[in-house]
Amino acid sequence: MRDYDEATAFLGEWGPFQRLIFFLLSASIIPNGFNGMSVVFLAGTPEHRCRVPGTANLSSAWRNHSVPRRLQDGQEVPHSCRRYRLEAISNFSALGLEPGRDVDLEQLEQESCLDGWEFSQDVYLSTIVTEWNLVCEDDWKAPLTTSLFFGGVLVGSFVSGQLSDRFGRKNVLFVTMGMQTGFSFLQVFSKNFEMFTVLFILVGMGQISNYVAAFVLGTEILGKDWRKLLLALTLPGVLCAALWWFIPESPRWLISQGRFKEAEIIIHRAAKINGIVAPSTLFEPSELQDLRSQKQQSHSILDLLRSRNIRMVTVMSIILWMTISVGYFGLSLDTPNLHGDVYVNCFLSAVVEVPAYILAWLLLQHLPRRYSMATALFLGGSVLLFVQLVPPDLYYLATVLVMVGKFGVTAAFSMVYVYTAELYPTVVRNMGVGVSSTASRLGSILAPYFIYLGAYDRFLPYILMGSLTILTAILTLFLPESFGTPLPDTIDQMLRVKGIKYRQTPNHTRELKDGEENPTVLKSTAF
Repeated sequence: MRDYDEATAFLGEWGPFQRLIFFLLSASIIPNGFNGMSVVFLAGTPEHRCRVPGTANLSSAWRNHSVPRRLQDGQEVPHSCRRYRLEAISNFSALGLEPGRDVDLEQLEQESCLDGWEFSQDVYLSTIVTEWNLVCEDDWKAPLTTSLFFGGVLVGSFVSGQLSDRFGRKNVLFVTMGMQTGFSFLQVFSKNFEMFTVLFILVGMGQISNYVAAFVLGTEILGKDWRKLLLALTLPGVLCAALWWFIPESPRWLISQGRFKEAEIIIHRAAKINGIVAPSTLFEPSELQDLRSQKQQSHSILDLLRSRNIRMVTVMSIILWMTISVGYFGLSLDTPNLHGDVYVNCFLSAVVEVPAYILAWLLLQHLPRRYSMATALFLGGSVLLFVQLVPPDLYYLATVLVMVGKFGVTAAFSMVYVYTAELYPTVVRNMGVGVSSTASRLGSILAPYFIYLGAYDRFLPYILMGSLTILTAILTLFLPESFGTPLPDTIDQMLRVKGIKYRQTPNHTRELKDGEENPTVLKSTAF
C-alpha cells in the first residue's frame, strides 16, 4: 500500500505548481499582519491633560496654572490625571490673587478630570483612547483590548483546527479570512469601547495565523484618524477573496474524506502546471479501499506527560515559547513609547525582522539548535537590560538597543518552530507543537501588561523582558540537541533532556542516547 507522498512523488517537491500555491497562500495572510499590530496605532495614547471648561471664570494666569506639574523622565510636565480644584482657583482668580506669588500651588487641593481631557493631536488625530477617554482610571482598558484580541486568536487556533479537519482546509481558510475582514470592517462603526473590543475578539478568532507583517505600508499617507486607518487596513482582506478561485483544496484532506475524484483532478492539474505527465490512474481500487479503512493509532495530550523525558521537554517548551512570545509582542507593541516618530519606529521594528529571519535560516542550516537559540535569546535579552543605562540625551541609542533586542527575539521565534518539531516524535508531534503554540498565545495575552508597567517605570518592561529572555536562553541549553539527528517516530526514541538521570524500565524499549541513531528512521533534521 503506497501512501499519499509516494503516490504523488512524480509531481516533484518544488515545481511551478508548488511555488504558485506558496505565493497565493502567502498573499492570503497579508491582512493578518495589519490586524495583529493595528492596535499599536488604533489604541495609541497621546499626551493629555485635564480639560478646563472655557466657561470657567479664570484669568489667563490661573488657566495656565490650573493643572499641577509632575516629574517625568527628569522633566516637569503637566499632570495627566489631576487638576487643581476648579472652585478654589476660580475664587482666587476672582480675588485677583496670582498663582505662585500670592498662592502656594503645592498646598492647593486637587481633583480628578471631571470635565474630560484635552488630547494632543501632534501624532494621532484620534484613537480609541481619545474617542472613549481610556486614560487615568480607565487606562487598563487599552491593554485589555489587545489581550482579548490575542485571546480570540487562542480560541480561534483551537476551533479552526477542528473545523479544518471536518470541513476542509480551503473552506476554513476563506471563512476565517472573511471573518477577520468582515468584523474588522464593522469595527469602523463601533459606538463604544465594549462593541469595539467584542468585535476585536472575533477578528482575532478569525485571524488564526498572527505573525506580524510590515504594518507601515503606506500609513504615512493614509492619515491618522483611527476609523479611516482601520477601513484602509480592511480593504486588502476583501481583495483576497479572489484567491478562492486559485487556491485548491488539500488533496490529502480530500482523500481522507473519501473524495478521491476531486483529489485526482487537483493532482492532475498540478502535474500539468509542472509540465509532468501524470499516471492515468493514481490509486488502484485496492489502494482506495485501504485508504478508506486506514486508521492511525490514537494518542492523547496526556502522552506529552507520560514519561519523565517528554514531560520535561513539554514543560521547557512551554516556558520557552511563552517567554519568546512575551518578548516578541511586547517589543512590537512598545514601539509607540520609543523616542522619535512612531511610524518610523514601527517601520524599523518590522524591517529588523527581515535580517533576523535570514540569520535564523542560516543558523538552522549550519549550526546546532541549542546554541543558535541560546545565542539569539541571550543577545535579545542582554541588550534590553542595557537600555536603562543609556543617558536620556542618547535616546537614539536606546532605540537601536530595542531594535537589536527585537532582532534577537525574532530570530529565536522563527527557530523555535523547527526546534520544537524536531524534539517531539512523529506520533505526538502535532500535539507537542500545538501545546507549545498555545503557550505562545498566552504569552501574547500577557505582553500588553508588560508594556503597561512602563507607566510606573519606563524601564521596567525592558528589565522584566530582558531578564526572562536570558533565563530562557540558559534553560534552552538543557534541551536535547536535534541538529543532524534522525527525527524520532516514537516516544521512546526521543532525545533526552540534559542533566537528568533515567532508569530503564522493562515495559518500555530503551531510550536512545544523545546522538544515537535508529536505523529504521530515515528522515533527518539536517537541512
